[in-house]
Amino acid sequence: MQFSSKEDIEAPIDAVFREITDFQSFERSALRRGAEVRRTDTRDEPGVGMSWHARFMLRGRRREVDIDLVEYDVPNGLAIEARTSALLGRMRVDLVALSRGRTRLSVDLALEPRSISGRLMVQSLKLARNNLTKRFRLRVADYAVDLEDRYKRTA
Repeated sequence: MQFSSKEDIEAPIDAVFREITDFQSFERSALRRGAEVRRTDTRDEPGVGMSWHARFMLRGRRREVDIDLVEYDVPNGLAIEARTSALLGRMRVDLVALSRGRTRLSVDLALEPRSISGRLMVQSLKLARNNLTKRFRLRVADYAVDLEDRYKRTA
């Protein structure tokens, strides 16, 4: 199952890349929402090989996910893989400079089942595809607006 969205941001590509690779802010955001997040790599600099382990409650059950940064292309984008016992998720974020001060953000998310329960989950997600696609695009659009606002405050 795949989702994709594109948004144009009024900020230079370098500033957008800096924001989407601010992994510490994503960690803090997850912690504020009640997740337990810890780094499982020993890298000092951002790049391929960064990894995290996260635990959180979702729909009344404890979930665990392992996350790996599998591509890191400055300033063009990145790719992340997330694995649970039931699903494999791949998220790719691509950036394209439209002009000196404008960047296109493309986000693609693919979910693949890894077990019978994963297949059932993906099938149920397919039944709600239109609603989920709309929610995914709204989340990406909200993130793009937040990113643009943060850039304008610092510029």
